[in-house]
Amino acid sequence: MKARVKWVDGAMMVGESGSGHAVVMDGPPDFGGRNLGVRPMEMLLLGLGGCTQFDVLLILRKGRHEVTSCVVELEAERAESEPKVFTKIHIHYKVTGASLTDKAVERAVKLSAEKLCSASLMLGATAEISHDFEILTA
Repeated sequence: MKARVKWVDGAMMVGESGSGHAVVMDGPPDFGGRNLGVRPMEMLLLGLGGCTQFDVLLILRKGRHEVTSCVVELEAERAESEPKVFTKIHIHYKVTGASLTDKAVERAVKLSAEKLCSASLMLGATAEISHDFEILTA
């Protein structure tokens, strides 16, 4: 896997993935940015959300569960001093579908957290990660 980040101006950067996609990252005005993109640490949190959501959906679909919507909400706390690593992350899954059970969703979340989600396992080395979920009816 490869990636490239090019500085544009001030605190703005464009990240390019090995698969050919681009994303703008920027900082706040007090650090020379213009607030035109996500912060790099926000990008890391978004990556975690995407990684675990991918796993949960894959597991539920393999179990022949019909999922019509899945939203992952993340909230993180960072250390007060440098390096300002994530110290706590809470992941809340809102899964919608017909005939979904607590057991099935709990299993999918647990498998993602403990075995499959590379981002979660890496960030879990420095942050306490917690999870919960709710099932919404379609």
